[in-house]
Amino acid sequence: MTDITTLCVFCGSRIGAVPAYADAARRLGTLMAERGVGLVYGGGGIGLMGVMAETVMAAGGNVIGVIPEFLMKYEVGNPDLTDLIVVDSMHDRKRRMFEMSDGFVVLPGGLGTLDETLEIVTWKQLRLHSKPVVVIDVDGYWTPLKGLVEGVIAGGFAHPAINELFTVVDGPEQVFAALDSAPEPKEEVLTSHL
Repeated sequence: MTDITTLCVFCGSRIGAVPAYADAARRLGTLMAERGVGLVYGGGGIGLMGVMAETVMAAGGNVIGVIPEFLMKYEVGNPDLTDLIVVDSMHDRKRRMFEMSDGFVVLPGGLGTLDETLEIVTWKQLRLHSKPVVVIDVDGYWTPLKGLVEGVIAGGFAHPAINELFTVVDGPEQVFAALDSAPEPKEEVLTSHL
């Protein structure tokens, strides 16, 4: 595993119904800043995205936001970041965040967060990258995702090794150990159907 200097954090443009979600975002942001790890994220100034950015910035960390032009008003693009990159499309956003990040962390969020998470895990399955992906299961939020993946395996649509494409942890304190110990993707996650 290479050194982690930047992490892309996928999370909601809403704050969520449980205070533990924002608490986890603040804790993760603090831990990142303490380690000198920069944040790459969706560029919004609201919801968990805003909490993450504000926490890292307040602790003196580097924050790069990537946001499509059409979302500037809906996600309230934050101009007070180290850098705010405005792109043309959601595809450009995800590509740029991927290119600038050494790993990925997932906090609670909505369909956009789910989309980003599944895409980056799929890219890993396709062996387009081997960057670590860590999902923080705050207050059981991502338990249905774990069940869905198990259902995909049980249904015969994937090799059991897809479980190793991402690591699920209970809280921010476990993120950096999980990043360090993330296994390389196995070839059978791509080839077992052949």
